[in-house]
Amino acid sequence: MRMEEWKMIDDMQSQIAEFDISNADQLEQFRIRFLGSKNTIKPLFQHVRDVAPELRKKFGQQLNALKQSAEQKFEDAKSALGSEPSNKTRPSIDLSLPPYPHPKGAQHPIQIVMNRIVDVFQRIGFTVAEEREIEDDWHNFTAMNTPENHPARDMQDTFYLKDDMNYVLRTHTSSVQARIMTQSQPPIRIIAPGRVYRNETISARSHCQFHQIEGLYIDEGVSFADMKQTLLYYARAMYGEDVKIRLRPSYFPFTEPSAEMDVYWGLENEIDYRITKGTGWLEVLGCGMVDPAVLDNCGIDSKKYTGFAFGMGIERQAMFTYRIPDIRMLFENDIRFLSQFVNA
Repeated sequence: MRMEEWKMIDDMQSQIAEFDISNADQLEQFRIRFLGSKNTIKPLFQHVRDVAPELRKKFGQQLNALKQSAEQKFEDAKSALGSEPSNKTRPSIDLSLPPYPHPKGAQHPIQIVMNRIVDVFQRIGFTVAEEREIEDDWHNFTAMNTPENHPARDMQDTFYLKDDMNYVLRTHTSSVQARIMTQSQPPIRIIAPGRVYRNETISARSHCQFHQIEGLYIDEGVSFADMKQTLLYYARAMYGEDVKIRLRPSYFPFTEPSAEMDVYWGLENEIDYRITKGTGWLEVLGCGMVDPAVLDNCGIDSKKYTGFAFGMGIERQAMFTYRIPDIRMLFENDIRFLSQFVNA
């Protein structure tokens, strides 16, 4: 038997044992030299055929042990290098430092304004009443003195449900008033916030969906002067003590007499002229004394009780409060626009 093959194993074992691995570069060099695709151990397996048949098994076992010793040294060195640098180079964490800041969210301007309006009226005894958005024809129209084929229905071109034309997406929160009046007796003092729908052309001043707050006060001896003072209180609380308002005669089928309240917007630039149609005044709500027929429809004695009602679009209030030139901006969910209300 030739001794050269056995001597190659011993020499290779000495090289593996003497190879110094003290950093990541040396570890990689060791891997390439003894474990890579072109490592120096692989050629030794070709000498198996040169060994006497009765010694080939022992020779193969020695080669496998050589390869395993190289693998074991590599793994040991890799573990040692992986644990030491973590303590030396990785910076310590100061747990007392504040976390990375997260962007602060904001309420929608419609919700901000709605909350303010609700707060104003709650201060003077109004309670919040909420109801369904899909409403039947009677509560949405007939109870509010707008029976079928009444011309006033043209003012509220309506979204009817396809499967049942007796139900609509409510056109105003007056339907909430109708339900409250049929379920309870005066004194009644409520505000009804919510979303309403009308089949209208979308423009800078109007939208097919918007939000309303309607108010209702019914008791003995309620007068138009009570309504005027209530609305003046609201305007001053919302827009400042020096706000200018005006009441103009109007028509609503469920109130008589009826009026519209305007707030002075101003005429300082082109946007002001466009929003107010050149008048400087912006209509913010409709109001009036509850029609006796409405009281009778809902089971309230119109000879004993009187009341007033009012309704306003929240979008108009938001536009006035924040000088928003286009109502469509309130429905586009543009983060650049909404982020302006973080601190509102």
